[in-house]
Amino acid sequence: MSEPPLARLFQLSGHVQGVGYRPFVFRLAHELGVKGWVRNITGAVSVHAEAPAAVLDAFARGLVARAPAIARPVLADARAVVPGNHADFRILDSEAGTPDIHVPPDFFVCADCLRESRDPADRRFRYPFINCTQCGPRYTLITALPYDRPNTTMAGFPMCPDCRREYEDPANRRFHAEPVACPTCGPHLTFAESTGTVPAIVGDEAALAAAVAALRAGRVLAVKGIGGYHLMCAAGDEAAVAALRARKPRPAKPLAVMFPDLAALRAEALTTPELEALLTSPARPIVLLERRSGTDGLCAGIAPGLAEIGCLLPYSPLHALLLADFGAPLVATSGNPSGEPVLTDNVEARARLAHVADAFLEHDRPIARPADDPVFRPIAGRARPLRLGRGMAPLELELPARLAAPVLALGGHMKNALCLAWDGRAVLSPHIGELDNENSLATLARVAEDLQRLYQVRAGRLLLDAHPGYGYRTWARASGLPGQAVRHHHAHASALAWEFPAVVDWIVFTWDGVGLGEDQQLWGGEAFVGRPGAWRRAASLRPFRLPGGDKAGREPWRSAAALSWELGEPAPFAPGLLHEAWRKGLNCPTSSAAGRLFDAAAALAGICRQASFEGEGPMRLEALARQWHGAPAAPALPLVMDADGLLRADWAPLVGMLTDAGQPAAARAAAFHASLAETLVAQARALSAATGIADVGLTGGVFQNRLLAELALAGLARAGLRGHLPAIAPVNDAGLALGQVIEFLATGPTT
Repeated sequence: MSEPPLARLFQLSGHVQGVGYRPFVFRLAHELGVKGWVRNITGAVSVHAEAPAAVLDAFARGLVARAPAIARPVLADARAVVPGNHADFRILDSEAGTPDIHVPPDFFVCADCLRESRDPADRRFRYPFINCTQCGPRYTLITALPYDRPNTTMAGFPMCPDCRREYEDPANRRFHAEPVACPTCGPHLTFAESTGTVPAIVGDEAALAAAVAALRAGRVLAVKGIGGYHLMCAAGDEAAVAALRARKPRPAKPLAVMFPDLAALRAEALTTPELEALLTSPARPIVLLERRSGTDGLCAGIAPGLAEIGCLLPYSPLHALLLADFGAPLVATSGNPSGEPVLTDNVEARARLAHVADAFLEHDRPIARPADDPVFRPIAGRARPLRLGRGMAPLELELPARLAAPVLALGGHMKNALCLAWDGRAVLSPHIGELDNENSLATLARVAEDLQRLYQVRAGRLLLDAHPGYGYRTWARASGLPGQAVRHHHAHASALAWEFPAVVDWIVFTWDGVGLGEDQQLWGGEAFVGRPGAWRRAASLRPFRLPGGDKAGREPWRSAAALSWELGEPAPFAPGLLHEAWRKGLNCPTSSAAGRLFDAAAALAGICRQASFEGEGPMRLEALARQWHGAPAAPALPLVMDADGLLRADWAPLVGMLTDAGQPAAARAAAFHASLAETLVAQARALSAATGIADVGLTGGVFQNRLLAELALAGLARAGLRGHLPAIAPVNDAGLALGQVIEFLATGPTT
């Protein structure tokens, strides 16, 4: 006699919408002989399953262990229920429920779809918008949840009969794939000259052919992708790259390069199996890789003065077709005016990029919200994020405790990203950018509203940086929400501490370009002792007065002049009137920032006195230092306990070394890095001896510097200390909003 069927109700949370999870459950149920149903319930999936006990056990295991590769299911609940005597297993319509929402990021084009797009016999042969349950846009496509086609930007593209049959066929890979489309019913390409005087070319093949011809002719294209526009040109064409740089304008900042395939990338850059796994992962990020010597596939203008190039592979079918047809690497830099968020709207892009691009390759599928490309850099044996974006964000994280009420953290002014947090969850937004203009602030407001609407969470409080001049302050006041200031470097330290929950007490070095300190001075070379909510400043760098204040970030010569004048030495490259203002203390805020020391070093060594982008001097200084293979003659920096009980490191010995023209510039750059790393280790040893703490964290934008971070970590290990560097949230200000939440959680109300 057969065992009577039992019934269980499973609730699954995590990434289970937009990843083909319901079709997977349907197929698993049919494979095991399970009856019942599966449906979306606002952000989660509910499954009613009827089968003998042993089958239900196997089904429960399979719901997690056999889930699609891009799904991240969590079995939140499983309980016995009354059998409904179902005759089969079905996918039911979505229904509202208690929100447990997980918004999927955008995904790469999968291998199955690529195979179809290359098959002349397939009805989606060379279709630029091919997708299935395992690939395609999600975050930039979804307008509301639950994730159903009417709640996406595909709502305006009714399915043709063939697509409808696939969508409703449980055996088909596109069963309930919400963005499903084909050449008959889906989006299409248009190629248009920026002048607008020539009729646009409509149609996928014709538009692609025109785009490839334009690229081969050395022209610059604005190409609409998944999360926004790229500006693209031939990466091996020096004149085309120079034209792009002159028009944007972007005179020196490195340009990302998209390669047709992994073989083409390997020909130009040094990789490892781990880095190739990241490059080919569903996120398809930009990864900074060392350039091979002796290659000529890329022009020198890609990354002037640097040894690394930002590499990525095609992540959409449109990019795959474009790169395959062109047959060589293409520059793929963000399609935006410098410093602003990436553009997404066709009309706005044509208006604002017409002076940069010769022509536009675009499509008629709307982009719900921008998502720039994520960026990683290998540091100390692991790829670490410098920027979150398309394919990586929203980045959903677990908090160490529950919040009493939802909060929205606004992060910093530079490299801005937001963090929405509620209960025991936090969501870090994609990169927004610098908040120096109205478009960036409008994007911040848009992303803030989108996050709260998509996750169905309303923040009751804003968390802000303590600096009163940050660009979002006006928007924050207008929101009517109460705000709570969090110290810049406390937030950096707390973001790092979140990533290593096993560590209780810390010594954390927070080195960056600028952050307002408790004494209203510009900190940035600090070391703190303690834990989230209880940080004590314990060490710093010798302060100096910075002529021109914020201008120093783009004018390294100002920091160089400040160090020289502090030592009573001349700075002939600086205006005499500025020296007089500095002497009188006019617009010369006091700074202890390690980032400004790097700027000064680049200027004093003659490497970069005027920067065209933030961080240019330090980047070029590091690249030059890595060319030096001898033992650097690193001057030891004196450590002195000041009147406030801070262990100060005196940078004075560095100035003479940096200006010593008798030594190669590469040797001076290497010695500078070695000296600061040794100073950090010396401060850490002294603080460890005083406190008994052996865990040392490195955070802040300065530790994007691979050479410095690796020297410091190696030195800490030799000293018997445990060094830690973030690898989940960015070490720079892009991770600041997460730190604001963690710091608030440690001091504010919790449940």
